[in-house]
Amino acid sequence: MEATDLLKKVRQIEIKTRGLSANIFAGEYHSAFKGRGMTFSEVREYQYGDDIRNIDWNVTARFNHPYIKIFEEERELTVLLMIDVSGSREFGTSYKFKKNVITEIAAVLAFSAIQNNDKIGVIFFSDRIEKFIPPKKGRKHILHIIREFITFTPEHRETNISEALKYLTNAIKKRCTTFVISDFIDDDFEDALKIANQKHDVVALKVFDKRETEIPSIGMIKLKDAETGEYYWADTSNRAVRESYNKWWRETDDATRRLFSKCGVDNVSVSTDEDYVKALISLFKKRI
Repeated sequence: MEATDLLKKVRQIEIKTRGLSANIFAGEYHSAFKGRGMTFSEVREYQYGDDIRNIDWNVTARFNHPYIKIFEEERELTVLLMIDVSGSREFGTSYKFKKNVITEIAAVLAFSAIQNNDKIGVIFFSDRIEKFIPPKKGRKHILHIIREFITFTPEHRETNISEALKYLTNAIKKRCTTFVISDFIDDDFEDALKIANQKHDVVALKVFDKRETEIPSIGMIKLKDAETGEYYWADTSNRAVRESYNKWWRETDDATRRLFSKCGVDNVSVSTDEDYVKALISLFKKRI
């Protein structure tokens, strides 16, 4: 992509997603993802009904009168976007590929974070960590992130969500709000998700295409696995083949939802042919 085309694309995404963040998501995001920690603010004289566990004994001894510590909610968050850049994101049968929807959702969340005075960082992952952009503030940083969303080319095409979550747990020391944006076509990441969500506030955003949910009857077709590169033939005119695939999708999708619920992870699913605005608002409102 040439520089002029890239700048135009970045600007288009900025105009659309920044507007959504400012006009639609500002209040919901702030309420849904406000600071979880408590920081020391000041001391004042003890009043009847105060929690004696908050007494500052050093100050009390100095003035020979009980004083307590006052804490306030920590407002500033560190937000991390964990973006699945494996080969399956390049699938799409409507007017958008999954990777386009992922880019727009990530940009909306990034601008929402900045408007809330939060730091924002990004982890690109496939079956390994492809790139880490440390959390920072500011419009310049956001535009750098959007450019990376558009131009980043991963070295690998397979998926390993478990490894990505382990990296989050081990490498990111300060508690943060983490949005994992993926199609979640993977398995065996329950333990890693559970541990990551104990240390951080993990939110799952599943992006899928409606054609992934069922196969139309169009005869013999040659299919390619976007992650492994393998080809195979399927007779879609065979009803049993279509029903078997549809059953696999339903069972896999249900299993993923149960996994999120079991691990206490808030989640929402977004189809490439649907309005992701409604899905995000629904997710935010569930957390308020």
